[in-house]
Amino acid sequence: MTGKVDVLLGLQWGDEGKGKVVDVLTPKYDIIARFQGGPNAGHTLEFNGEKYVLRSIPSGIFQGGKVNIIGNGVVLAPDLFMDEAKDLEKSGHDLKSRLHISKKAHLIMPTHRVLDAAIEASKGKNKVGTTGKGIGPTYSDKIARTGLRVGDILEGFEEKYAAHKAKHEETLRAMGYTDYDITEVEKHWMEGIEYLRQFQLVDSEHEINKSLKAGKSVLCEGAQGTMLDVDFGSYPFVTSSNTICAGACTGLGLGPNKIGEVYGIMKAYCTRVGAGPFPTELFDETGKKMRDIGHEYGAVTGRERRCGWIDLVALRYSIMVNGVTQLIMMKSDVLDTFPTIKACVAYKVNGVETPDFPYNIESGVEPVYKELPGWQTDMTQFTSEEQFPEAFKNYIKFLEEQLETPISIISIGPDREQTIVRD
Repeated sequence: MTGKVDVLLGLQWGDEGKGKVVDVLTPKYDIIARFQGGPNAGHTLEFNGEKYVLRSIPSGIFQGGKVNIIGNGVVLAPDLFMDEAKDLEKSGHDLKSRLHISKKAHLIMPTHRVLDAAIEASKGKNKVGTTGKGIGPTYSDKIARTGLRVGDILEGFEEKYAAHKAKHEETLRAMGYTDYDITEVEKHWMEGIEYLRQFQLVDSEHEINKSLKAGKSVLCEGAQGTMLDVDFGSYPFVTSSNTICAGACTGLGLGPNKIGEVYGIMKAYCTRVGAGPFPTELFDETGKKMRDIGHEYGAVTGRERRCGWIDLVALRYSIMVNGVTQLIMMKSDVLDTFPTIKACVAYKVNGVETPDFPYNIESGVEPVYKELPGWQTDMTQFTSEEQFPEAFKNYIKFLEEQLETPISIISIGPDREQTIVRD
């Protein structure tokens, strides 16, 4: 019997709540595998009165007996990974037996972070708003075929590292960016390399495919969101990897015919961190209220998230490019007190109305809204769909009709218990 692969990913600009949903779904799967991104992703989970923020480690790590894999499509910072893993080990989670790391995952070097800062500084007013974690330069080296991979730490690493570092320093000198000191960072980074050697470093593409042949099930966990995909997002204000479903194939070594369900996660409204266009962004008290109620601050950076009404144009596009089969709606409770809810159903692009997501949304885009009555009910203690107020049921029905995709799970709070699975 062949096993199954399902994919779970974000449909907006990231921060949709993927970590919580992976944690909730993990009992149904044997393997949880992260397929792209780096420590710029912050997946927040809350349960048993504790709060955890995962950056590189898959969100299935809290459920005992499951294998968690960091795939080849991920870029890994050994020092940040070590700090994250040691924090989890302190809280009693056994990582070394359960976490496997692809030898083909690329390493984020200390000089990658310096390059990240130098490149951002050189852009002046046109900054992308990166997290400064060195993600972009690491993926650039990967594509330029000059990168270091996890497998390189197993033999002759020091020489490879020194040569690669020298190339980075040459680039930084050419950019006139010389005022930096990585001495302490590099020392900590090398400790991270030693720590990394204690883990099971694997050919994850073989491990996953052999597991599938043995009838095991895999949940692929994406980072960031579809609108940050390097090809299909709001370029150039995007991340440096493919965040869409196809990224699970390239980031784990999976054939597309292996993929079954594609879970698309969205918020009941919309947020964005960093620079870049955001058609439904609210600059008024309503936007501020959303941010305050939803605690909309970056899990990794602490940056304020920009807030706005749900954007169905962008969501239809995300559903299309991912082949989404089921929707999961997060943070529905954040809208509990609003008397009126708005949803963007189309864009006016230079005065012409369109339901399609255009090539460029940086200027000339005006959202067309439909207003719906709010439910003005505290839903955080609800345990079943039957308890939902009629106005919220109507909101769900409206979204399903607009998006032509069923909403199968609804989150009404941050705890794993505050999750309603619909019949």
